[in-house]
Amino acid sequence: MAFSSFVCLFLVGFLVFAGKLLAEMPDSDDEVPLEMEKKELLGIFEVMGALLEDSDWPLEHPQPCTETQWPGVQCEIGDEDPPMFHVTKIHIGPDILTPPCKSSATLSESLLKLPYLKTLSIFSCFSTSQVTLSPKLFGALSSLEHLALVSNPTLSGEIPSSLAQISSLRVLTLSQNNLQGKVPSKIGALVSLEQLDLSYNNLSGQIPEEIGGLDSLTILDLSQNVLEGQLPSSFGQLQLLQKIDLSSNRLGGMLPPDIGKLNRLVLLDLSHNLINGPIPETLSGLQHLEYMVADSNPIKTEVPNFVGKLMNLKTLSFSECGLIGPLPNFLSSLKNLTALSLSNNSLTGTVRPNLGTLPSLDLLNLSNNQLSGELTLPEDFIERLGKRLVLRGNNGLCTSNPLNKKENISSHVIAPLCLNPRGPRDDQTLAGEHPTESERVKPLDQDPVQESSSTGSSWSHVKLNSFGFVFCLLSMLL
Repeated sequence: MAFSSFVCLFLVGFLVFAGKLLAEMPDSDDEVPLEMEKKELLGIFEVMGALLEDSDWPLEHPQPCTETQWPGVQCEIGDEDPPMFHVTKIHIGPDILTPPCKSSATLSESLLKLPYLKTLSIFSCFSTSQVTLSPKLFGALSSLEHLALVSNPTLSGEIPSSLAQISSLRVLTLSQNNLQGKVPSKIGALVSLEQLDLSYNNLSGQIPEEIGGLDSLTILDLSQNVLEGQLPSSFGQLQLLQKIDLSSNRLGGMLPPDIGKLNRLVLLDLSHNLINGPIPETLSGLQHLEYMVADSNPIKTEVPNFVGKLMNLKTLSFSECGLIGPLPNFLSSLKNLTALSLSNNSLTGTVRPNLGTLPSLDLLNLSNNQLSGELTLPEDFIERLGKRLVLRGNNGLCTSNPLNKKENISSHVIAPLCLNPRGPRDDQTLAGEHPTESERVKPLDQDPVQESSSTGSSWSHVKLNSFGFVFCLLSMLL
């Protein structure tokens, strides 16, 4: 019995010890705490310290990828063994809850300690101290996919050619800064690039021919610079392009015919340049084009015929282009057109009434041309557009409808009343001759009542003279 009792006590003690031991062992399902490499952790502290005003920020967020995450910083788990966190995104801007950028903010070269960085976006940060883009800074960021440095007034200098070494780059946005110099020709090596936005800088020189190597490009925005020269013919190789904005530069010469190969293009903005006409008819191949803007270019031709084949057009604007000739009839076939602006040209002839049949047209600006004749647009169309119908500056236009009496009609639409809008006026008109401008148009300030009164007074004067003659004759006879 004593031996049996000993064995039982031993077994009970062993089970208790084993239970404690198992309880202290970590559960295999529990998450293993992840850390960052010390070099990478130091790198993110230094990068953020060079940008942000608050020096205590690292103390408040000692583990930026775990329980004390930083706003604007994102991390991903790598595939190492054991796995570790890596910084993959840095975003600084007014839309996130980070301290403001300090006046001496700079781009720290400690970015090179973040080899896994995929996104770097800094908005409205560099506004006091001069900041440039170091060539060695970006060449080593081999994982970068999205680079956006936007609205930084003191970000200056040239765009480094070393950016071309980032073969993974898909989005490059350097807009609204103060960058100078040329667009680097090596940029054509970015075969993965989908969006290129260098707008609102001071970039000069020609657009490099190598830009045709951006096979994946869908958006190209080089607007608001001082670029010059002709557009490269290699544009025709960018078969995936959906948007081209080259407005407000000094680009000149004729458009390359190969642009007509961009059959996915939705927007083409060439306004405020020095582009000459004629525009090649190959642009009829832009079958998906919805917005075509070419204002303020010395094109000096008639409205191009290819426009009538762009059935998806919503906006067509050729203001201040020196256009001549009549309004083409094919404009009325563009059933999706919502805005048509041909102002400040030398267009002649009449305003075709079938423009008023376009079901979606919501803005029509034909001001400051040499249009003439009676305005016969449908009345309901004129009332629907209201102040979005602008016809001022066409001295030859007249109307049989007193538009100035309608409340919603802009003063920019009002045309003088036609004297004799329909039918022959006299024998000369019957013979095929047309009344002169002064005969056809009656100024609004001429009162028809006064004219009738003047005619009546002349007739009264004739009657008085005749009465006096008869009175004298009777007096002599008597």
